[in-house]
Amino acid sequence: MDPLKALADAERKPYWLDSPARPEPRERLTGPTAADLVVVGGGFSGLWTALMAKERDPSLDVVLLEGRRIGWAATGRNGGFCMATLTHGLANGLERWPDEIDRLERMGVANLDEIERTLERHGIDCSFERTGELHVATEPWQVDALGEHLDVISELGLDYLPLDREQVRAEVDSPTYLAGLWERSGCAMLDPARLAWGLREACLNAGVRVHERSPVRSLHDDGTLLTLRTPHGSVAARRVALGTGVFPPLLRRLKHYVVPVYDYALMTEPLTAGQLASVGWRNRQGVGDSGNQFHYYRLTDDNRILWGGYDAVYYNGGLVKPEYDQRDETFVKLAEHFYATFPQLDGVRFTHRWGGVIDTCSRFSAFYGRAHGGRLVYALGYTGMGVGATRFGANVMLDLLSGERTERTELRMVKEKPIPFPPEPVRSGVIQFTRWSIAQADQHQGRRNLWLRALDRMGLGFDT
Repeated sequence: MDPLKALADAERKPYWLDSPARPEPRERLTGPTAADLVVVGGGFSGLWTALMAKERDPSLDVVLLEGRRIGWAATGRNGGFCMATLTHGLANGLERWPDEIDRLERMGVANLDEIERTLERHGIDCSFERTGELHVATEPWQVDALGEHLDVISELGLDYLPLDREQVRAEVDSPTYLAGLWERSGCAMLDPARLAWGLREACLNAGVRVHERSPVRSLHDDGTLLTLRTPHGSVAARRVALGTGVFPPLLRRLKHYVVPVYDYALMTEPLTAGQLASVGWRNRQGVGDSGNQFHYYRLTDDNRILWGGYDAVYYNGGLVKPEYDQRDETFVKLAEHFYATFPQLDGVRFTHRWGGVIDTCSRFSAFYGRAHGGRLVYALGYTGMGVGATRFGANVMLDLLSGERTERTELRMVKEKPIPFPPEPVRSGVIQFTRWSIAQADQHQGRRNLWLRALDRMGLGFDT
């Protein structure tokens, strides 16, 4: 099908947020108030932090401040993959923290288990399906890459199933597939917006004071209390947790560690029974291909296909702008790739197209820290895999605020910071050349050029 025709009627808005289930916003913060803990950011990071702070100590007075609407940014624009990994995948974790990888994998699976129990406990209906993720190879060089860590997977006791060409096509039928690896229990599919709205409701039921449309403009420290000011009010607190992602941080030092990268996605119309049967997909896994520039895709609860990824776009200067949420060049490219992957779905059209900004750091997984004498904490840099990992990060922030040594706070991953990015305009030049080099690697059987190999040696490891 002509991609332009397939996209002609697609709404320019995130599918997940385009829902009658979206709740009305909570009232703005007006006037001065005080609290024990203020959480800044109404995405997954902030919501998990606020909820678990009340679960740890129901007597705490907790305020959550969101600049716009709960879940409107990265939280409501992602693919809805809730992964166990805390390290942006096993390969990235092995590269950076090989001595801790067993603990990191165990803690990641425990974190995903607890997310599932939390949904049951609070009655949050977000179409949670623990179907796992299918990693597929579409080029010969990717077949070898899929098997690279099978020995480590076996040693760690992880639930992965290798699949040859016929076996992987029996799961999801695409002529592009050469092999696969089914990560069977380490990933769940869900509706990220409904999860955010459910967590908001759980926070309110626990007594958290939630204020939307209340962007924090400044932070003042008088040595005892931290005062956060919004356009119409202020709140003074003994403790503050920042879950602001890529947006301008209240701590200036953080701007050196995070850059905004835009990711784009399409959503199809619901598949007919015949269309779905032509693909198979009986086990409803999430799917990711194995290129450096990779696609991710999955079924929704009404059998639409979300199709995203491939282009990870950094706009020179590192600005975050609403107009960057739409990129027709990428939407057309994604549509072309969709029909190449599933030629049997040639007549399927798209109903939604959107983009969103990801908080990317040089190690591709979250980093953590304290400031203002330990009274302020932060977690950011999730690099697109934060649906599940933000809950772990929220626990880290609460551990750091408590001052207690825990298994989490003793991790090297928690104690260490990523390598900062250089200032502009060098930053833009480095990132764009790296993006070009990654694209070249995909076109040359995965071979990495001198620049990428140099980054590898420096511990930056730029890939997916």
